[in-house]
Amino acid sequence: MAPLRLAVIIGSTRERRVGETIGRRFAEEAMRRDDLAVTVVDLAAYEFPGSYPAEPTAAIRSFVQDINRAEAFVVVTPEYNHSFPASLKQAIDYAYDEWQAKPVGFVSYGCRSTGLHAVDGLRTVFTALHAVTVRDTVAFDLLNAHSEQAECRDRLRQDCRLLLDELWWWGMTLREGRAARPYVN
Repeated sequence: MAPLRLAVIIGSTRERRVGETIGRRFAEEAMRRDDLAVTVVDLAAYEFPGSYPAEPTAAIRSFVQDINRAEAFVVVTPEYNHSFPASLKQAIDYAYDEWQAKPVGFVSYGCRSTGLHAVDGLRTVFTALHAVTVRDTVAFDLLNAHSEQAECRDRLRQDCRLLLDELWWWGMTLREGRAARPYVN
Protein backbone atom coordinates (compact mmCIF):
# COMPACT_ATOMS: atom_id res chain seq x y z
CA MET A 1 0.00 0.00 0.00
CA ALA A 2 1.39 3.39 -0.99
CA PRO A 3 2.15 5.84 1.81
CA LEU A 4 -0.41 8.56 2.45
CA ARG A 5 0.62 11.84 0.80
CA LEU A 6 0.64 14.44 3.61
CA ALA A 7 1.14 18.16 2.97
CA VAL A 8 2.31 20.25 5.92
CA ILE A 9 1.11 23.78 5.13
CA ILE A 10 2.98 26.65 6.79
CA GLY A 11 0.25 29.28 7.03
CA SER A 12 2.10 32.43 8.12
CA THR A 13 4.01 34.60 5.67
CA ARG A 14 5.30 37.18 8.16
CA GLU A 15 8.98 37.97 8.39
CA ARG A 16 10.72 36.31 11.37
CA ARG A 17 7.78 33.93 11.75
CA VAL A 18 7.94 31.11 14.24
CA GLY A 19 5.66 28.96 12.08
CA GLU A 20 8.37 27.96 9.66
CA THR A 21 10.47 26.41 12.44
CA ILE A 22 7.44 24.70 14.01
CA GLY A 23 6.17 23.46 10.63
CA ARG A 24 9.50 22.05 9.52
CA ARG A 25 10.07 20.32 12.88
CA PHE A 26 6.61 18.78 12.69
CA ALA A 27 7.33 17.66 9.10
CA GLU A 28 10.59 16.05 10.25
CA GLU A 29 8.66 14.15 12.93
CA ALA A 30 6.12 13.00 10.30
CA MET A 31 8.91 11.95 7.90
CA ARG A 32 10.07 9.36 10.43
CA ARG A 33 7.01 7.30 9.55
CA ASP A 34 7.06 4.84 6.66
CA ASP A 35 3.31 5.18 6.09
CA LEU A 36 3.49 8.89 5.17
CA ALA A 37 5.04 10.72 2.21
CA VAL A 38 5.48 14.26 3.54
CA THR A 39 5.87 17.52 1.64
CA VAL A 40 6.08 21.03 3.07
CA VAL A 41 3.89 23.66 1.41
CA ASP A 42 5.18 27.02 2.62
CA LEU A 43 2.84 29.86 1.66
CA ALA A 44 5.76 32.31 1.76
CA ALA A 45 7.25 30.48 -1.25
CA TYR A 46 4.31 31.41 -3.51
CA GLU A 47 4.02 34.84 -5.10
CA PHE A 48 0.29 35.25 -4.61
CA PRO A 49 -1.33 38.43 -5.92
CA GLY A 50 -2.56 41.11 -3.52
CA SER A 51 -6.13 40.70 -4.71
CA TYR A 52 -8.08 37.77 -6.09
CA PRO A 53 -7.55 37.79 -9.89
CA ALA A 54 -10.15 36.95 -12.54
CA GLU A 55 -7.78 34.28 -13.90
CA PRO A 56 -5.45 32.14 -11.76
CA THR A 57 -1.80 33.16 -11.80
CA ALA A 58 1.05 30.67 -12.16
CA ALA A 59 1.55 30.77 -8.36
CA ILE A 60 -2.11 30.01 -7.73
CA ARG A 61 -2.09 27.13 -10.23
CA SER A 62 1.06 25.71 -8.62
CA PHE A 63 -0.48 25.91 -5.14
CA VAL A 64 -3.72 24.27 -6.29
CA GLN A 65 -1.71 21.45 -7.90
CA ASP A 66 0.20 20.93 -4.64
CA ILE A 67 -3.09 20.73 -2.73
CA ASN A 68 -4.60 18.38 -5.31
CA ARG A 69 -1.65 15.94 -5.02
CA ALA A 70 -1.99 15.67 -1.25
CA GLU A 71 -4.33 13.19 0.41
CA ALA A 72 -4.17 14.76 3.88
CA PHE A 73 -3.08 18.07 5.37
CA VAL A 74 -1.59 19.54 8.50
CA VAL A 75 -2.11 23.29 8.69
CA VAL A 76 0.47 25.09 10.83
CA THR A 77 -1.16 28.30 11.99
CA PRO A 78 -0.48 31.14 14.35
CA GLU A 79 -3.23 32.95 16.16
CA TYR A 80 -3.45 36.64 15.28
CA ASN A 81 -6.18 38.58 17.11
CA HIS A 82 -8.09 35.38 17.94
CA SER A 83 -8.05 34.17 14.34
CA PHE A 84 -5.81 32.73 11.64
CA PRO A 85 -3.76 34.86 9.20
CA ALA A 86 -5.27 36.41 6.08
CA SER A 87 -2.51 34.82 3.98
CA LEU A 88 -3.80 31.39 4.98
CA LYS A 89 -7.43 32.21 4.19
CA GLN A 90 -6.41 33.62 0.80
CA ALA A 91 -4.52 30.43 -0.06
CA ILE A 92 -7.30 28.13 1.17
CA ASP A 93 -9.77 29.98 -1.06
CA TYR A 94 -7.65 29.41 -4.18
CA ALA A 95 -8.48 25.70 -4.03
CA TYR A 96 -11.96 24.20 -3.65
CA ASP A 97 -12.53 20.70 -4.98
CA GLU A 98 -8.94 19.86 -4.07
CA TRP A 99 -9.80 19.91 -0.32
CA GLN A 100 -12.90 17.75 -0.59
CA ALA A 101 -13.10 14.41 1.21
CA LYS A 102 -9.59 14.76 2.65
CA PRO A 103 -8.59 15.04 6.31
CA VAL A 104 -7.09 18.16 7.86
CA GLY A 105 -5.19 18.39 11.14
CA PHE A 106 -3.78 21.41 12.90
CA VAL A 107 -0.56 22.51 14.55
CA SER A 108 -1.13 25.88 16.20
CA TYR A 109 0.83 28.38 18.21
CA GLY A 110 0.21 31.57 20.09
CA CYS A 111 0.42 33.15 23.49
CA ARG A 112 -1.72 31.67 26.25
CA SER A 113 -4.43 30.24 23.92
CA THR A 114 -1.81 28.24 21.94
CA GLY A 115 -3.60 29.18 18.72
CA LEU A 116 -6.77 27.28 19.43
CA HIS A 117 -9.00 30.24 18.46
CA ALA A 118 -7.40 30.10 15.01
CA VAL A 119 -8.04 26.35 14.84
CA ASP A 120 -11.72 26.86 15.73
CA GLY A 121 -12.09 29.29 12.82
CA LEU A 122 -10.25 26.98 10.43
CA ARG A 123 -12.49 24.05 11.35
CA THR A 124 -15.46 26.09 10.13
CA VAL A 125 -13.71 27.01 6.87
CA PHE A 126 -12.64 23.44 6.09
CA THR A 127 -16.08 22.06 6.94
CA ALA A 128 -17.53 24.43 4.34
CA LEU A 129 -15.02 23.00 1.84
CA HIS A 130 -16.19 19.43 2.58
CA ALA A 131 -12.92 18.44 4.26
CA VAL A 132 -12.80 16.35 7.43
CA THR A 133 -11.02 17.93 10.38
CA VAL A 134 -9.53 15.61 12.97
CA ARG A 135 -10.19 16.13 16.64
CA ASP A 136 -6.73 16.28 18.19
CA THR A 137 -4.21 19.06 17.62
CA VAL A 138 -0.64 19.95 18.46
CA ALA A 139 -0.49 23.33 20.19
CA PHE A 140 2.43 25.49 21.31
CA ASP A 141 2.36 28.26 23.91
CA LEU A 142 4.98 30.74 22.74
CA LEU A 143 5.33 32.13 26.26
CA ASN A 144 6.75 28.74 27.31
CA ALA A 145 8.46 27.87 24.01
CA HIS A 146 11.93 27.66 25.52
CA SER A 147 10.97 25.04 28.07
CA GLU A 148 13.34 22.10 27.79
CA GLN A 149 11.59 19.94 30.33
CA ALA A 150 11.52 16.28 29.32
CA GLU A 151 7.84 16.06 30.28
CA CYS A 152 6.94 18.85 27.84
CA ARG A 153 8.95 17.28 24.99
CA ASP A 154 7.37 13.88 25.63
CA ARG A 155 3.86 15.37 25.62
CA LEU A 156 4.50 17.16 22.32
CA ARG A 157 5.91 13.99 20.75
CA GLN A 158 2.84 12.09 21.96
CA ASP A 159 0.54 14.84 20.57
CA CYS A 160 2.32 14.63 17.18
CA ARG A 161 1.98 10.85 17.10
CA LEU A 162 -1.72 11.02 17.96
CA LEU A 163 -2.43 13.66 15.30
CA LEU A 164 -0.50 11.71 12.66
CA ASP A 165 -2.26 8.45 13.60
CA GLU A 166 -5.67 10.12 13.21
CA LEU A 167 -4.70 11.72 9.90
CA TRP A 168 -3.36 8.43 8.57
CA TRP A 169 -6.56 6.57 9.50
CA TRP A 170 -8.86 9.19 8.00
CA GLY A 171 -6.60 9.66 4.99
CA MET A 172 -6.52 5.96 4.15
CA THR A 173 -10.26 5.56 4.76
CA LEU A 174 -11.10 8.54 2.56
CA ARG A 175 -8.61 7.38 -0.11
CA GLU A 176 -10.49 4.08 -0.33
CA GLY A 177 -13.83 5.90 -0.35
CA ARG A 178 -12.82 8.25 -3.17
CA ALA A 179 -11.56 5.26 -5.17
CA ALA A 180 -14.82 3.36 -4.66
CA ARG A 181 -17.09 6.29 -5.54
CA PRO A 182 -16.54 9.95 -6.44
CA TYR A 183 -17.34 12.48 -3.73
CA VAL A 184 -20.64 14.28 -4.31
CA ASN A 185 -21.43 17.59 -2.64
